[in-house]
Formats: sequence, C-alpha cells, structure tokens
Amino acid sequence: GGWGGGGGGADSLPAFHDPFAGGGALPLEAQRLGLEAHASDLNPVAVLINKAMIEVPSRFAGRSPVNPEWRSKPDEEKTLTIWTGSRGLADDVRYYGEWMRDEAEKRIGQLYPKVRVSTEVCWERPDLNRYEGRELTVIAWLWVRTVRSPNPAFVEVEVPLASSFWLSKKKGSEAYVEPVVVNREWRFEVRKGKPKDPGTVGSGTKLSRGANFRCLVSGTPIRPDWIKAQGMAGRMGARLVAVVAEGDRERVYLNPTPKHEKVATMVTRLQGPTQAMPNDRRWFSPPIYGMATFADIFTPRQLVALTTFSDLVEEARERSRQDAVATGMTDGKALEEGGRDAKAYGEAVAAYLGLAVGRLANFSSSLASWNTNSQGVRQTFGRQALPMVWDFCESSPFSRSSGNWLGLLRDPVKLLAHLPTGVSGVASQHDAQSQTLSSGKVVSTDPPYYDNIGYADLSDFFYLWLRRSLRRQFPDLFLSITVPKAEELVATPYRHGGKTKAEKFFLDGMIQAMRQLVLHSHSAFPVTIYYAFKQSEQTDGGEISRTGWETFLEAVIEAGFSITGTWPMRTERANRLVGLGTNALASSIVLVCRKRPTDAGPITRRQFQDTLAKELPEALRKLQTGNIAPVDLAQAAIGPGMAIFTRHSAVVYPDGKPVKVREALRLINQALDEALEGDFDSDTRWAIRWFESHAFEPGDFGVAEVLANAKNISVAGLVEAGILDSTGGRVRLLRPSELAADQEPIGNMRSTIWGTTHHLLRAYEEDGEIGVAKLLDRLGSADDTARDLAYSA
Repeated sequence: GGWGGGGGGADSLPAFHDPFAGGGALPLEAQRLGLEAHASDLNPVAVLINKAMIEVPSRFAGRSPVNPEWRSKPDEEKTLTIWTGSRGLADDVRYYGEWMRDEAEKRIGQLYPKVRVSTEVCWERPDLNRYEGRELTVIAWLWVRTVRSPNPAFVEVEVPLASSFWLSKKKGSEAYVEPVVVNREWRFEVRKGKPKDPGTVGSGTKLSRGANFRCLVSGTPIRPDWIKAQGMAGRMGARLVAVVAEGDRERVYLNPTPKHEKVATMVTRLQGPTQAMPNDRRWFSPPIYGMATFADIFTPRQLVALTTFSDLVEEARERSRQDAVATGMTDGKALEEGGRDAKAYGEAVAAYLGLAVGRLANFSSSLASWNTNSQGVRQTFGRQALPMVWDFCESSPFSRSSGNWLGLLRDPVKLLAHLPTGVSGVASQHDAQSQTLSSGKVVSTDPPYYDNIGYADLSDFFYLWLRRSLRRQFPDLFLSITVPKAEELVATPYRHGGKTKAEKFFLDGMIQAMRQLVLHSHSAFPVTIYYAFKQSEQTDGGEISRTGWETFLEAVIEAGFSITGTWPMRTERANRLVGLGTNALASSIVLVCRKRPTDAGPITRRQFQDTLAKELPEALRKLQTGNIAPVDLAQAAIGPGMAIFTRHSAVVYPDGKPVKVREALRLINQALDEALEGDFDSDTRWAIRWFESHAFEPGDFGVAEVLANAKNISVAGLVEAGILDSTGGRVRLLRPSELAADQEPIGNMRSTIWGTTHHLLRAYEEDGEIGVAKLLDRLGSADDTARDLAYSA
C-alpha cells in the first residue's frame, strides 16, 4: 500500500523528482509541500544551487551558530534564543561572510580609494558645498570603451563609444556628463540638473542600433566592422567617465580624477579564467570584439577582487570548521559523504559563500552597467546572454550601496533562514536521458527549450569562480575544467556539426529522457512538463523549418506519453528583460501527460478533424475563463488538440501513412480559427484576414474587393460599417483613435464585432476602464463577442 517512494508507509506522501532541476524552483516548492525532493541536472552550477536549497538546510536544522560572536554572548541570551530551521546556519554564513569582507579590505582595500571633494571642485559645482573637504566612499567607477578614430586625420586619437551621457534620470536628481572637445583632446564633465537637449544626452555618441557610433572629435561615423577590427587588434581601451560616491542619503556624481584612473589602470592583471567563450553570437558578443576568454570581460581590479574573495572562501571554510569543533562537534565526514559534524558544517558554510562570490561576479564584470533610473549597478546577466556593453560600471565590493559584497550576501542569508527543513532532499549530477530513475515518484519538470538558451555555455561564467572556491570539497562536481556540454540537451548547431544533426541530437535525447519518465513516474499522478518558449518559424530553402516546439512535442509523444491537457500559468513577469521587445510568452504552458494505454488504436485524419471540431470549442471556453492572455491562447490550445491527437496510437491518412506532428499542429490551428470565428459576422471575418496582411496600412482596392466578394460583402459596405477608409484606389482599416464617438455601433443596422471591439479600445485610450464600462453599458451584450475577437487576434 501507500504511495511508494516516500519511505513512510501507507499514509506517507510520495517523493518528488525533477530530472531537469535547473535553478531548483520545482524541487523547493515540492519540499515546501512536504514531499521528499529529488533534483538532478547535468549542470554542476544547478546541482550546487539545489544542494544549497533542498539538501543542506535539513541536514543542519535546529542548530545554533558556531561563530565566536554568538559563543561570546551571555548564557541568559543563549537560553532565550531558539534556532529553528536553518537560522543558525544562516547566521554563520552572515558572520563568516562579514569576516571575508573585512579580510579582503585589509588585503586589497588600497585598490578602492575614497574620493575627496576639494574646494576647487566646489567652486565649479556649488551643489557639492556640503561635502567640501570630506572623503566619500566610492560606490562605482563609470567607464566608456574607446577605439581609435576611423578618420585618417585623427587615427591616433582614441574616441569614446558612449551609448548615453546620462548618469541619473531620477526625478529631482538628474545628472549627466557633457563632452568637452579642445583641439584633438576630449573629456567628460559632470553636470547636475536637467539637460537642455535630453535626446542628445540619451543617445551619447551612438548613431543607431548596434555598434554604430560617431567620432566625438571629427564627427566621422564609426562602423561596426571598424570597432570589431580595433577590438581584435587589441586596440580597444577604456576611459573613466565619472565617479559615483556615497553622499548624505544621495548619490554624488563627480568628475574622474587622475588618481582614481591611475589606481585602476596600474593594477597588475591576474591570469583569471582563461577558458574561451563560445563563438555563438546569439549568446556571446564579446569575442567578436577581441574579448575571447572569460577573463577578458573583467577589469584587472575586478579580477583581483574576485580572486581574493574566492580564495577567502577556503579560509572561511576552515575557520568555521575549527569553530564548530570548539563547540564540541567531532570532525566527522565530509559533506558529500553524508557528514553532519564539523567538517561537513564548514563545507556547508563555504558552499553558500562560494555561491555569493558568483553573485559578486555577476555585478563585477565589464559587462555590468549603471542603471540611470535606480542609480545602481545593473547585473551582467540581465538576460540569458553576455551581450557587449559599451558604458560599463566597476562597483566597489566595500561600499554600503549597490553591488557591494555584504549587500549581495544579504538576500541569500535571508532565504537560507526560511528554507524548509522538515523534509529531506537530494541533489545529484545526472543527465536526464541516461540516468535510471527509482520508480514511484511524482515528476514535474521544466526541460530545455530546444536551442533557445545556452545553459552550459553561459554557466561557465559562474562555474569557473565556483570551481576555484569549492573544488576541494566537491571534487566530483567540479571535476571538469568547464561545465559538461557534450550530453546537454540543447540543439546547438556549432556543437553537433550543423542544424540538422543538432535537431536529431535534441530529439533523440529528449525521447530517451521522456521514456525514463514514462517507465518510472508514479502511476497515480500525471507528469507535468513546463514549456514557456514560442519560437518563430524560419524558412529554409523555401520550406518552413521545424520549430523547437514541434520537435519537443514529437519527443514527448514518441516516448509513449499521451497529453491529457494543458494548464496555462502566468509565470512570466511582463517587465523581465528577456520579454522586452521579443516574442516571449506571457504565460507558461504546463503539459499534463500520462502513459498512453497499450490498447489505444488508430484513427483517420478525418476522424481527428471531426473530433477537433466537436471538442475544441468547449476546451477554448475553459481556457478563456482561466484568464489566459489572448496572445497565448493559440499556444495553450495546442494542449486540448494534442490530447485528441495523442490519445490514439496513430492518426493516419487514407493510405495508412501516419500524420506527423507538424500536420497535426496545422489542423489544430485551423480548428482553433474556426472555433474562435464561428460566430463572427462577415465584415469582421474580412477585417481579420485583411489585418493579417496589412494591419492598419493601406492596400489595393481590387484585392480588398475580391476578398470581400468571397464573403458576400463589398468594400462599400465595409465603409458604411465605419471600419474602413477607401480613397483613390486604396483601402485602409481605421485605427481605434480614428473612430468617433458618434459612430458607435448603437442602433446601427450594420454593426460589426470588429467595429465594436475597436470602439472599446478607443474608449479605453480616451477614458480608461471607466470609459469602457460606460460604452459596454450602452452596447449591451457585445462584451462577449469583443472578447472572442481579442482572443483570436
């Protein structure tokens, strides 16, 4: 009896497993629900994160700290303090992290000097009078990359590649730099307040998107090829633009001084991580500008700081081990051997501190920039890529503001103090297609999205610093020089010898991974698979190439799963950087899968279409009532459609050949269009088809009339309906802003769903939700049909 896998008898909960654990969100939430959590991943960085969240906290739950600060407190205070969960471990991570900060400042603090506000500076900047004579702690040094001018007359002059001259856009605290050019020399001077020409300040020396700039001295355009050639020749430099210091509850922006530029440029450059970045421009831009290795994206001072903090992790491990022994613990076994005593405790503390060094690296590379809105350091990984950054920020780990060591340590310590410890967890390194799972576990997973993200390649950024800090205590996890990549289930063409081979690798590997789930997942529970990637189709020799979504579905079906439904979930933040200006989904789609019955028989293509027409409309109504974003409806509707497709052993043509996933998706989308447009009037159907080709731009009258005749209407009738303009042989759909209130479809003999919807949009633009509510009150029941049109868009 019982669920099995949990080890607790008939009434115990089942165990949980995520074979593509990644950042560990699913195993952690399963553990919060009381399930024994198992997380596995090929990526060592992911495995370490999962160990830190689900494995280590429960092992040291309920223990008081071992640090000298706590041990020196009076016995009465100790007696009154109860260290529940992993709060004691969290306090030790805080203490030894603070020790690391103090020790690092002793060793390299001279590389981060304070800035003195002189009387001469105050003469030029009266706003600095309150700071006259004071030494301020530097938050960050702001730099701009430079190349030689392409103008032959100025070829020896290094000019800035400035994306913007803004320092702060915060209302009331505006600041920017103004370029001053004298003969062949230039410099930047800090200005406070609003600029006369914000547009010029905002564009810097950029001419257009990408690496297109202008020479500040001669005005000559600087093309991308010139910048790349300069970078590859080792002639790309950097100049200090401004210094950001800690003021009295404000940021103080100062002109750079020779002292501060000299301190930074005279630092002896350490070797750093010499591993080369991949030659894949989707994720890695620096190599095409001559920055070939991971060490190249750090300044000399940043390399010194990160190396110092990395080495201090090992020292903190030993100090915490000795302090644990001083409390009466035996030395015991290592953490990876299942240890729970002093040696394992010191290694646990070091694991969190090593991860904190990774956070420091994320804010301490020359690809990190200054956020002019929040006035703080913007992390290197704003999205899953390492793009080139022209204006970069070098933060101080010893300040009290953005990007400092203690600030970056604060959030992990808070998280650790509140992680669940009542149920154990296990994190291990395995690739999903070859590991043998123990049977009877609930499975929910978020697998790789075809070729959308280079997980392993990007993880090297963190892995190389983690390996330096932790390879002695996790020798198996950090055995390889870089993150293992050969078995990674991502369709990366440069790794597998071309697009076709990469796709085959992904398909075969995903089928094998899904088969493991079919064989070993708990029979009483469905397997849930997250998918939040919508890939645009691309043409290849006139043919539409396979999409990652199609290939993934084929793998799930081929493995023996039947897709029984979908759960759309609003999991993606609208303002996330990866979603800005991209076709990223607003919702995640969760596929609900069960093992396909062995007695499932085939059906014909016609039977499949008939079943779609019968069942899909009701499924769509359920999706709509779940408030799924209209833009994601087509993707979510694949679930109910594929549920029909996969409940049978095959869908076949009259000649017995199987219908492939691509054709099934086409039929599902066709049925979706028919279901959504089933109650639309002819004018609206025409408008939908026209909008797909022309949007609100003009098109030929003759083409419009042919399309209208096919639907038994006319262009003149569409003009009469108030949704179309027809002038001079050209026709154009009217935008919502062009509609007038006196044209509202009330009592109009030719009212259309298209017109109603766009009048609602007009009302929203003019008066917001109140305007929409008033118009809906006048229209009656039109809100349902307008909603249907929005979902079909």
